[in-house]
Amino acid sequence: MDSEKARMLAGAPYRADDPELAAERARAEAFLQQINTGPPAQRPALLGQLLGTMGEGAVIRPPFHCDYGYNIRLGADVFLNFGCVILDVAEVSIGAATQIGPGVQILTADHPRDPSRRRAGLESGRPVQIGENVWIGGGALLLPGVHVGAEAIIGAGAVVTRDVAAGSTVAGNPARPLAPGRV
Repeated sequence: MDSEKARMLAGAPYRADDPELAAERARAEAFLQQINTGPPAQRPALLGQLLGTMGEGAVIRPPFHCDYGYNIRLGADVFLNFGCVILDVAEVSIGAATQIGPGVQILTADHPRDPSRRRAGLESGRPVQIGENVWIGGGALLLPGVHVGAEAIIGAGAVVTRDVAAGSTVAGNPARPLAPGRV
């Protein structure tokens, strides 16, 4: 791994203050400024340039925030409501027809538990995968490395620290499985 970007993409410890990564975050910030404040008709084209994949019919309501954009892959007909944050130092894949409520945060960025490594400015990332036709309630928080199976439901305000099985419903802090039919 020659560069900090290569380390970041591999999930290895890297320094986020690297000039190449800073320039890429600045590029994303410029796109987000246009996406969040510009004419709605321009949003799909801008998002198509920013994101790794923008499936047909996918919608993101502003304001939207991310680190890089190119690590985000949205399937067809994905919907992100107002105020979503995706820290995409690692890949975030969101399956087709998934609906994400307002204020949801999807975090791939992680930091060392060892204080000397944190002081050295190191961080890393772990990918987040969300299956098809998932419903994530407003204000939920998905932590680095979680996988959410297809057809799952994550209750509003849930803090998802572990994988969520396909077809299950979780809620709470930390998120725990609920009986079928309860949210």
